[in-house]
Amino acid sequence: MDVLLFLSFRMKETPLSELIAVRRRKLESMRASGLRPYGMRFATSGSIASIRSQFADGKLLYVAGRVTAYRDMGNSQFLDLADITGHMQVFVCAKEIKLEDLEVLPLLDIGDFIGVTGECFTTKTREPTLRARSFQVLSKAIRPPPNKWYGIRHTETKYRQRYLDLISNPASCEVFRQRIRIIHEIRSYLEGNGFLEVETPMMQVVPGGAAAEPFKTHHRALDMDLFLRIAPELYLKQLLVAGFPRVFELNRNFRNEGISRHHSPEFTMLEAYIAYSDFEQMALLVEEMICHIAKKVCGGLLIQHKNEAGEIVRTIDLTPPWKRARYSDLIRSIQPSWYELSSDQKRACCTQMGLETTDSQEDFEITQRVFEKFVEEKIIDPLFVTHCPRELVPLAKQNEIDLSVVDAYELVINGHEISPGYSELNDPDIQRRRLEYQSGGEIQKLDLDFLTALEYGMPPAGGLGLGVDRLVMLLTGAESIRDVILFPHMRSKN
Repeated sequence: MDVLLFLSFRMKETPLSELIAVRRRKLESMRASGLRPYGMRFATSGSIASIRSQFADGKLLYVAGRVTAYRDMGNSQFLDLADITGHMQVFVCAKEIKLEDLEVLPLLDIGDFIGVTGECFTTKTREPTLRARSFQVLSKAIRPPPNKWYGIRHTETKYRQRYLDLISNPASCEVFRQRIRIIHEIRSYLEGNGFLEVETPMMQVVPGGAAAEPFKTHHRALDMDLFLRIAPELYLKQLLVAGFPRVFELNRNFRNEGISRHHSPEFTMLEAYIAYSDFEQMALLVEEMICHIAKKVCGGLLIQHKNEAGEIVRTIDLTPPWKRARYSDLIRSIQPSWYELSSDQKRACCTQMGLETTDSQEDFEITQRVFEKFVEEKIIDPLFVTHCPRELVPLAKQNEIDLSVVDAYELVINGHEISPGYSELNDPDIQRRRLEYQSGGEIQKLDLDFLTALEYGMPPAGGLGLGVDRLVMLLTGAESIRDVILFPHMRSKN
């Protein structure tokens, strides 16, 4: 019987404590024989994928990885070594390796890391294989890994012990490989279009750039409270003041708010700004960039989302040009007379539609609830929602024709906002009034350094944000933001 298959049955039947005890006895046997079960440096020929690309019959190569399969055929034995890039088969012939190496084989377990020196050859089944000349133990695994047939079934374990998920679930590995490629393509695209990447403070005296609850900390040496940033926007705009023509930051943001399938307290955002631009140019930029990434990473512009059974549940078409619609027109598509209704009538209308409202909510907040529930959630293919209410976007420039809206877009795909973009407000007096209104008149909540910078002159500019985690969800078909964050935040076990 295949040893790995046999092990999968034993793991189902044998208590974990007994499996660990067996492995510890093997560990002690290694030490008693003078072996080093936690070895030193092993000079590999590269990752396993790299080694497979170098493969040529008769070539001497050095491979290291985790043992994922072990087949004992008497004098001939086969092992599979793996890392996140792939796997390599190793052939061990009892007559071709040192006796001391041969004596180590019975002490190996699935999950151990070993290094192998061997010659390339191709088996009768055309499998690239290394004929082992020597090997050494690099790390003895005390705990058995999840086997590839059953994997990690418990969702909480999958998130808390992501390494086990990645060991046993190739689909999870692929999601994070795609995430790495997506972030690489974002950088590559922007740098290829003349943008400079910068870094701005993650601890701020005043948390600005968005309306959100921040995390608070205290700096003892300076004896002052600081906040983890909710957005880098105000610092990036100060660089526009300084004369940067195109600037971007891939940043970690922190918001002390709820957790859901699309919200995490710590998340990755892209923010980018172009001097002498506007929201229209930023819309074209984000459209072109996402299409570029989809072609590079997904191979095309039709993105299929599948369920656990592998059945297609929806197809998202990213083919440009992407549609546009004014915010007010979308609201009128739900209730034609909405903007003619009084506040009480709007609340009554919401009640009829099954939406809860409160007396403290202002008209624009009630309207936004209608938008989120009856418009945004139903949008699948990309749609730029333009000319949003000015109260929703205090950092955007007011439209010159309709003073109730700002020159801004919200890009919605698959029922969620992926990217906001603005014509940036650069009038320091209007900006101060907007921020004072947003802060409820509390001066200590104003970023006075930012307002001072604006008084030195900021050029007209376009800016955009892009939720990187949500973009990865979109392009990989993941249903939860936790599936695209390597180590998502979880409630304490205690």
